[in-house]
Parts: sequence; C-alpha cells; structure tokens
Amino acid sequence: MLLTFSGPPALSDFRRLPLLERCRQILPGLDDLQATYLYAVHLERPITDAEQAQLVRILAVRDPAAPPTANQIVICPRPGTTSPWSTKATDILKNCGLDFALRVEHGTLYTFIANPTPSAADLDPILPLLHDRMTEAPVADLGSLFHQIEPQPLVRIPLRADGRQALVAANAEMGLALAEDEVDYFHRAYEEMGRDPTDVELMMFSVVNSEHCRHKIFNADWIVDDQRQPRSLFDMIRHTHATHPQGTVKAYSDNSGIIQGFKTPVFRPRLDEAHRYAYRDQQTHILIKVETHNHPTAISPYPGASTGVGGEIRDEGAAGTGGWSQAGLCAFFTSHLRLPDFAQPWEKDHAEFPARLATPLAIMTEGPIGGAAFGNEFGRPNILGVFRTTEDLPDSLRANAID
Repeated sequence: MLLTFSGPPALSDFRRLPLLERCRQILPGLDDLQATYLYAVHLERPITDAEQAQLVRILAVRDPAAPPTANQIVICPRPGTTSPWSTKATDILKNCGLDFALRVEHGTLYTFIANPTPSAADLDPILPLLHDRMTEAPVADLGSLFHQIEPQPLVRIPLRADGRQALVAANAEMGLALAEDEVDYFHRAYEEMGRDPTDVELMMFSVVNSEHCRHKIFNADWIVDDQRQPRSLFDMIRHTHATHPQGTVKAYSDNSGIIQGFKTPVFRPRLDEAHRYAYRDQQTHILIKVETHNHPTAISPYPGASTGVGGEIRDEGAAGTGGWSQAGLCAFFTSHLRLPDFAQPWEKDHAEFPARLATPLAIMTEGPIGGAAFGNEFGRPNILGVFRTTEDLPDSLRANAID
C-alpha cells in the first residue's frame, strides 16, 4: 500500500524566482511555477485513522496528495536508489513506533502555471533545469520508488574459453576503465588460478585499484631515460617533511595534516564537578584538510561541492581526538563563464561543450552555495573563496585570441 501527502513549499522565493526566469527562456508564456514537497509512505499493512493521524503529525504534512496533472512534474530520487533523507526519516518513524511504515521517501512537485495550460510535451525541455541527473529523475508513478529489484546472479567472464578478449569486452561493457596493463595483470592472475573471474570481482578491482584509492600514478615508480628515479611524486612531497619535520604534529597519516600550534584561551566546559563553560589556556594545534571534488562538481555543482565539504569535515574528525572543524574555504577554477549578453573578447567558442558537464556559469552559480550550505548546516562556516577562469586554446585558434 502507498500513502502520499502534500508538504510545505520546497523552494524559497530566492530560489524559485531565478528558476522561473530560466524556465521562461524555454517556455516564454509561463506565468508562474510553484514547488511543494511530496511525501510517499510505503505501508506494510492497512493502518487505522489514529495511526494515520500520528503519521501526519510526525511528517508535518497537510492533505493527501492528488495525482499529478498534465502541468505538473514530480522529481524524486532515482528509482532503485534510497536517498539519505529516506534512510533517516524511516528510522525516525520506526523509533516512534510506526512499524507499519516500510519506507518513506520525498520528492518535489512542480506546478507550471500558464494560459493555455502547458502539456507534458511543452514541459519536457524544462526537465534538465529541475533535477540533478546523478541522483534524481522525473517520476510518473510514485510506486516505482519502492520497487524491489531481485539480486542478480554472478556473471562469470569466459576468460578460459575466449582468452584476454573476454576481459577486454567486459571492460568496455561494464565501464571499468581498466588500462591495458591492468587487463594483462588480471589475465595472468586468473590464468594462474585456473578459473574465470566474476563481474563482482572485476568491479571491485576496478574501484579499489583506482587512482583515487591507491594513487597508483602519483605513488608509482618513475623511470626516466631508462633510469629508475629514487622517489615517486608522492615521495618527493614526503621528502620535504622528512628533511624538515620541525613544527609538524602529524603528516601523511589518515587524511589530515596537523602543524604545531600554541597556547590560547579556549571556551570549554570546566574539568570540575560544576561542568560550567569557562576560558582556559590550552595547547591548540592547527589541523588542515584539503579535498578536491572536480568530477562530481562538474557533473552536478550544488551537491558535488557539498560532498566535497562533507569529505573535509569527515577527515578533520578522523585526525583524532581534538580534531574540531572550525572554518573552511572554497576555490573554483573553471573555463570562461560566457555570461549571457556580456560576451568578452577573449571568450572564444573553440569547441562543442560536453553535454555531460555543467557549464562554468552553472558551476559558479550553484557550486559555492552548495559548499557553503553543507558547512553551515554542520556549523562550519565558509569564510573565504577563490575564483579564476582560464582556458588554453588550441594552436589553430590561439592567433585570434586576446590575452
């Protein structure tokens, strides 16, 4: 069983009105748009009126939701996924004794107001403006959010029958991004074991063996002119600390670095029976963490930058006892913005922009807000920003560019 409820407005005017203007560029006759939260609850059994009243109070919702009309679009987490909000909200319902709720999910209902009333076909070009392609999707049937996918059986790659070509085909079909030498390595390894690899094993190796996890390039041996170099790129950086460790409390351990600080008054609970807050001098070191989130921010700027800040906060805490997040800064380096109606002479259209990436203007419009919002919710303000645009033009266009 499925219950749906209408919730409060999903967008403030600060966000709704700019979105309305962007939609009007595609649908000029649009008079207004409204955005409200929509809640869907998957029930294990029929519930009583008293149980539904309790559910409504906890969710703080209003009326049962009517089926969407032609001029409405529902944006939800992608079917087959469970959002972080859903996980937390479902746990809250169960902790409140509402064990009849198998899962609760929420989305956003967009209503487009125009005369004549727009059709679904009219609204189709607007869809990319409404959702994050990585995590959300338009949903016509809310029941699809709770569709259970049966676990798929292991697939064995026919290495013994087809040889190395089987790994090459699996690499392309599964999008593993394995390099040629990695394919050779797996080929030899499974031949020695005398069995075929499974798709799960190859996917695991692809992720664990990635540059992000293992720094297999940054920490690799370097051979220049047939001479093995004494240090990798990572070793070169470590060498600085090895030769000059003064003032360092922690380096290259876990995910943060700590430099020696000084005694300073801190406002903390007193270490006596009163447990009242008071100032006391305390040795305070300086913890520094850097996180790059180029790929997710380039795909979806607001949540991409948010997860970057989340990674910083996690690693600051992982440094150990006393690793307190205080403040953050955010830097963005993009290609030229190409502001509408404000073209600059150095902004040349020298290539087709990849459709899978957000534009530099979208990154700079949404990314800084996403990073600051995540930090603010945690209590870690973003106090400084850096921004620069630059492009390296191909030689064929460089002569026509203005520095």
